[in-house]
Amino acid sequence: MSASPLTPLDYIAEGYWQDFLAERSIAGGIAYETELRACTLDESLESLQRVDTLLSQVRRDMIKSGIWEEATLLIDERYRNFMVFLAFYAGRVLAQQWQSKPHWYGQFELRKRYPELTLITDDFYQHMAVGYDNDGVKERLFFALEPIGLRLFGHIDRQFDAVQGGQVESGLYQAVSLRLPTILSNDVHSVSELTSNKVAINKITTHKATTHQVADSGNPSADSNTHVGTSQSNELLEKPEEVSIGTEHNLANAVVTDGESLAALSAMPDTVTELQTSVVPPESENPIKPELTKVKKPTAKPTSPVKNTSTPEMFTQLLVELDEIAVPQPTGDVQYLQARKVLDQFEQHIAKQNKPRRQVIFSNDHNTAKNKALLLLQAAAEDGNTAAMLRLAMYELLGEGLTADSDNQKKSGVDWVNQAASKNDSRAQRLLSKMYYQGVGVSQDIDSGKYWLEQAADNGHAEAANLVQQWQQAEVLLTTQKQEQHSTKRYQLLIGAILAVALLIIVII
Repeated sequence: MSASPLTPLDYIAEGYWQDFLAERSIAGGIAYETELRACTLDESLESLQRVDTLLSQVRRDMIKSGIWEEATLLIDERYRNFMVFLAFYAGRVLAQQWQSKPHWYGQFELRKRYPELTLITDDFYQHMAVGYDNDGVKERLFFALEPIGLRLFGHIDRQFDAVQGGQVESGLYQAVSLRLPTILSNDVHSVSELTSNKVAINKITTHKATTHQVADSGNPSADSNTHVGTSQSNELLEKPEEVSIGTEHNLANAVVTDGESLAALSAMPDTVTELQTSVVPPESENPIKPELTKVKKPTAKPTSPVKNTSTPEMFTQLLVELDEIAVPQPTGDVQYLQARKVLDQFEQHIAKQNKPRRQVIFSNDHNTAKNKALLLLQAAAEDGNTAAMLRLAMYELLGEGLTADSDNQKKSGVDWVNQAASKNDSRAQRLLSKMYYQGVGVSQDIDSGKYWLEQAADNGHAEAANLVQQWQQAEVLLTTQKQEQHSTKRYQLLIGAILAVALLIIVII
């Protein structure tokens, strides 16, 4: 970080944080302080997901209580302090990812230091920004109040434009994740580059003699960092069976061809894979090595899903919904379940890493096994299995699918989601609505987002139905307000007319 002098906001930000840690009242008070403390603000990326969940709940509370009025709440010091505190906290988390201290600028400093910015004086969300890295010239800036405002007050008639151009991110977790060091510096995947289907098949043939196999049983989707969605998952966690990643078995062969599928699955030993570390050659002196571990019985079962901190929220939610929301499939279930068994191992391993998924490295052997699982997933998707379509779409949109070119990966991912949505899969329709609202893989389109949200609600998606209901309530409130304003104007005109007639009578008399 440059040796810039501390600004008034630097002192205020530190004061807010120290008061919060010491459980002292922040000057002027802060709304939702109790709920904030329940979010466990440990300066991790995961904590920003909890904050985003709280912001969504605050929005719902305000709508239900009839106080969802942005201008009114921005006058309330307790609500302003709430948003400013969250901005300061997000700045701390982001600066920590850059291994530096946050440096805050108010509008006065911003106009002086960054004259190219077009700042609106009376825009609350542009009043401050944090500098979060230093390349020897100027820090990059993050206007942390913008995603907070969008999360609380954004709707079809209240869109937020970023002061630095483009769209405001939906929530602090997404906003901070998009500004992580590796994403900004080179935007390169750390995992091995995946090729087309034909190349993937050739790689599987080449490495088949040397890859490691790990036997698999049950449903491995349960994990300390993922939602326990089925009784199979619970039983799996309760078995203290040995787990190995360095055995002589072949992980790639755990995903078998169609003709071998049922027999191979039934013949697998009753063990479960955990990818403990990035696999390195035995002769390496790297201290991180594969090792035998035990899956210990947990002291208590999780009662609610804990979201993956290294994967975008919309996809962690999709994986939960694929477990929790049952959609009958015409075909492809066997292939999908085989692929899922292997891919869940990778997701569990990624979830345990305290870093973005692009930084998680796998060996060639494991990448080969993953590619083979993706091929099975693609076969199931082509047979019409919408769950396979969505899982395959997720990997394509993350840049980890079978399509080699990055632009074609996004197109392929969007196509698979559209196919599943057209088959009335409510999970696909909800995902597609998020993609349009956030501009993920498609151009941001609020109308299309609303359309697919309503389709998901009509097909029984509970969260979508709740959001549509809230939207309708908000529209009723706005319509009622406009009608009241119109009635008031008519009443004023009527009074004016009566007074004019009265004066005329007086003059005549």
